[in-house]
Amino acid sequence: MKRIYKFLPLLAVGLLMASCYNNDEEGFANKAFIDASEMTAETIIKGEVGVITKTLNITTSRPVETQITATATTDVSLVEKYNKAYYANAVALPDSCYEMVENKMVINAGSVKSSEAMLNFSKLGSLDRALAYVLPVKINTSGLEILASADTYYYVFRAGALINVVADIENNYLEIYPWKTADRVRNIQKITMEALVYPREFNQLISTVMGIEGAFLMRIGDAGIPDNQLQIATSSGNFTNSSMQLTPGTWSHVALTYDRTKGEMFIYLNGKQVGEFKTTVPISIYGNGGDRNFLIGKSYEDGRDLNGYISEARVWDIIRSQEEIAAHIYNVAPTTEGLIAYWKFDDMTSSLVKDYSGNGNDIKAMKGNLTWKNVLLPAAK
Repeated sequence: MKRIYKFLPLLAVGLLMASCYNNDEEGFANKAFIDASEMTAETIIKGEVGVITKTLNITTSRPVETQITATATTDVSLVEKYNKAYYANAVALPDSCYEMVENKMVINAGSVKSSEAMLNFSKLGSLDRALAYVLPVKINTSGLEILASADTYYYVFRAGALINVVADIENNYLEIYPWKTADRVRNIQKITMEALVYPREFNQLISTVMGIEGAFLMRIGDAGIPDNQLQIATSSGNFTNSSMQLTPGTWSHVALTYDRTKGEMFIYLNGKQVGEFKTTVPISIYGNGGDRNFLIGKSYEDGRDLNGYISEARVWDIIRSQEEIAAHIYNVAPTTEGLIAYWKFDDMTSSLVKDYSGNGNDIKAMKGNLTWKNVLLPAAK
């Protein structure tokens, strides 16, 4: 009996604590809050991404007794609050880049989770790559208090690297023959050729970008011109000028457009026109199955390779405008009209480089496995 009395005080304390706990829980006010582990969501934009849909909902600590309605409202006045809270330097997302599709959220009686608010984000690829953008969304409720620490959600957008891997083609080259799109290539009357290149140095007479020697070729250097000067070599003469010079140790985007029906050829360097020529030379890039096939990084013989990296090589059977070329240096949608071949050079495979256009015009390295390099392009400002 003494043993029983000994434990009675402990039992009483336990019952008292349980009673207090139950009373506190019953008296605890039910509150709503945004249903997310963090109050921010960052999206990295890589080129043209189309429409991105985001949803948002609220929840409560326990089931509600009556239906609760909440409203989501964008509030750019809270950008500064975001910057202070997250030690950031973001700017407000332009209102042309988002649309509130559904701003009402409803929690039905007996439930803890609401229906979803919905926002569509678009035109994000045109944002300034040097900036971070934020869109604050504030939640207001009727009939139930919302936690002040969980009533605002921040959608953050910033540009990411468009290119993460490139190929080193020094002492190597790539060849395609036959083309899967033979008819388009044989009968071509309009052409755009472009590539992003990084020559480490110009220490040889000729460095090659792409094309066919003696027919239609984009190359750098030659007898009588500087070894860093871009040149279009054709079966009916060569086209170049002193404005078409590249800088070693720097990424450069080179492009040509040629409309044989109009006799107009334009050359672009980093999206800017640097050459205009009149000619009616035939466009010959299909190849002969022997010593005159379409090559990247070589023109007819060794010693004319590209001593450096290459990325984003493309061939089109349409004329791309200067604006289109300048806006898509680092990437382009593979489904864009006119693409014959699109070699991104990000495969990290041994020797076969995929054609992203979907036309099957893969191109093969001919002197062993390719060497790959991790990069971040465009480089952060």
